[in-house]
Amino acid sequence: MDKNNSGAYRLIGMGLVALAIFFLGLFIKSGIDNVAYRDRTVTVRGLSERSVAADYVTWPMTYNVAGDDLLSLYDQITGYNNTIVRFLTSNGISKDEISVNPPDTYNATANQYSSGTFHYKYSLSCTVTVSTSKVSKVRELLARQTDLLKEGVPYSNGYIDYEFRALNAIKPEMIADATKNAREAAVKFATDSDSKVGKIKTASQGQFSIEDSSSSTPFTKNVRVVSTITYYLD
Repeated sequence: MDKNNSGAYRLIGMGLVALAIFFLGLFIKSGIDNVAYRDRTVTVRGLSERSVAADYVTWPMTYNVAGDDLLSLYDQITGYNNTIVRFLTSNGISKDEISVNPPDTYNATANQYSSGTFHYKYSLSCTVTVSTSKVSKVRELLARQTDLLKEGVPYSNGYIDYEFRALNAIKPEMIADATKNAREAAVKFATDSDSKVGKIKTASQGQFSIEDSSSSTPFTKNVRVVSTITYYLD
């Protein structure tokens, strides 16, 4: 092989090496830029809230009677229970939505720790509970409950528990709203920082909460969920 050909081959080899180094540098830079790109993220939260009407209610009515004759007290309780059940069933509440609990009996003469100020031998407490999805009907009857006083029933209302049980029906739409709101927040941040919102890196959905809208309107509930999403920034 002559010297001219040898020199040409040497130059070609050096050129190929230089070209390889050039492309290797490009690949390394691209990799570094890609890592740097992947480190550019924004984490935002999206809130979704709804006001809904309670769809289930538990309404306990309690009364107490006292006396010295248990049989007379039993007859009295039976009469009160019949009056309450008749009031409810005649106004749209079905019997399978009503439960009458056995009475709790207090025997003053058998209580060794009694102070002696109790004027009767026995005190009986009884509770009639309505459990129903007829929330509007219960609210109507609460306004008319004084009719029981007119019939001599010395009732008192326990804690009336209003519930919202149809959460699964609104979950998908609320999650979609929360995700949409989160993306809007991310877009606002990206615009302010001269970036663009990329793909989702991570996402987590918070717990749904159901609370009374206010203490005076427990039959209206506030449903709330927060989604936390991390986006890549381009």
